[in-house]
Amino acid sequence: MARKRKVPGVNATSSADIAFMLLLFFLLTSSMDTDMGLARRLPPPPQDKEIEKEIDIKKRNMLRVLVNTNGQILCGDDFIELKELKDRVKEFASNPTGSETLPEQETKDVPFFGNVITNNKHVISLMNDRGTPYQAYIDVQNELAKAYTELRDAKAKEKWGKAFVELDDEQQKAIQQIYPQKISEAEPKNYGGNR
Repeated sequence: MARKRKVPGVNATSSADIAFMLLLFFLLTSSMDTDMGLARRLPPPPQDKEIEKEIDIKKRNMLRVLVNTNGQILCGDDFIELKELKDRVKEFASNPTGSETLPEQETKDVPFFGNVITNNKHVISLMNDRGTPYQAYIDVQNELAKAYTELRDAKAKEKWGKAFVELDDEQQKAIQQIYPQKISEAEPKNYGGNR
């Protein structure tokens, strides 16, 4: 009579260690997509005793930018293409001709520059519809940021011959006084989506 042979058991005590090492290896060697955010400096929270003041802004000092549910952009009173937004914002924020329909200008003493004409009173009011596509929102934000970047770069190159980001902190602060980035975002509402 034949004897049945016992099959030896597999030692599984190190299986968990091997699985953990493989998991760790793949986590460390693989790359993951990360969402990019928008760099914005938020204002400090109001103090308890601070009273919120009504800010009265003249119509000529405010540029309204509305992005509707279809991703269309209303800038002032005109529907425009995304590629036009940057130039509209640059003209509005700098008022190069001293136009009476663009923001009020004032002379300000700025370090490194002396007395300079600035548009400190301008505000860009960005409003979105609740149904605005996220990509349209990001594209508009990028165009607004590009407008200020180009204005600041031009001033930096004119004065120091290098880009704004290559300047030291004091030089950057001086140019920011000439071209302050003033973007006000309203809470999204249902504005509608058609022209």
